[in-house]
Amino acid sequence: MLSVYSEKHALRNSKTELSGGQLVPPYECPVRAEYILERLKAEKIGEIIVPKEFGLDPITRIHDKDFLIFLEQCWSDWVATGYKGEAIPTVWPSRTMSSMHIPNHIEGRMGYYALAGETSISNGTWEAARASANVALTAQETIKNGAKDAFALCRPPGHHAASDMYGGYCFINNAAVAAQAFIDQGASRVAILDVDFHHGNGTQDIFYNRSDVMFLSLHGDPKEAFPHFLGYDDEKGAGEGEGFNFNYPMEPNTNYKTWGSALDQACKKITNYSPDALVISLGVDTFEHDPISFFKLQCDDFKRYGAKIGQLKLPTLFIMEGGYAVEEIGINAVNVLQGYEGY
Repeated sequence: MLSVYSEKHALRNSKTELSGGQLVPPYECPVRAEYILERLKAEKIGEIIVPKEFGLDPITRIHDKDFLIFLEQCWSDWVATGYKGEAIPTVWPSRTMSSMHIPNHIEGRMGYYALAGETSISNGTWEAARASANVALTAQETIKNGAKDAFALCRPPGHHAASDMYGGYCFINNAAVAAQAFIDQGASRVAILDVDFHHGNGTQDIFYNRSDVMFLSLHGDPKEAFPHFLGYDDEKGAGEGEGFNFNYPMEPNTNYKTWGSALDQACKKITNYSPDALVISLGVDTFEHDPISFFKLQCDDFKRYGAKIGQLKLPTLFIMEGGYAVEEIGINAVNVLQGYEGY
């Protein structure tokens, strides 16, 4: 399996994250990608290439242009105010503050475009997010050109990013951009299967009213886990998208038997949908020792579910999302790919 990787991911190297009322070193850190790259090489999974540059056009098929301008300019605007720390939002347009004007001041603009407050923005964030999207699009292009599968080692991740919101460590929704690229290049239907511990709220929001992209997510119950406000099992899609959105929220301490049963249900829906391509939002934070999650999957379980995905016999694009037990992240991510390929 070909993999795509960019060293530019390291430009995303913030030093602070708001967690439990403290500013701590971010769980989403450069070493995550480096451990995965090291494991890919050790296991000789296949060729590793650098991404091409695709420009902003395929990204604007998913994301609001003003939002992208905000991401590009956020750090310089923050620094220009004289603020000394990394950029973290402090105010939001809450339920009773709904005029929805976009403020001029960077503090207000951050709150307008942020869906959560844990994710700081620092120098290099925009460049890394752009590179991550190019990684996804390069891997997608190889499948368009005839490859049966590919792995996009994306960092930063993307599945929490909505069309005009960032958060949850995500800025550009790589899975959504890649799925849209398949559609724009002639696919009639694409399925996105999100196996990250956290619900892919951004991806759901982007495709909620569409039937040409089916979204299925296995995740921690949002009553107990981030992002809290989406990911319930009664969210089925709307308008043309009704019946094309499926959530499988699960309780703390969920083991592979329960999780795998939900995956079986999702795979049946994918088979019935008969998509032209399958995009996997591959988060391995379902691992039993992940520091910010509460599922109990073990290392060998990742091979097991990779094999189930392989049994779908679809052109499959794996896009890296979460996973924060960094010493095992390479093992677990590559285990999925090896299970998919049958070894």
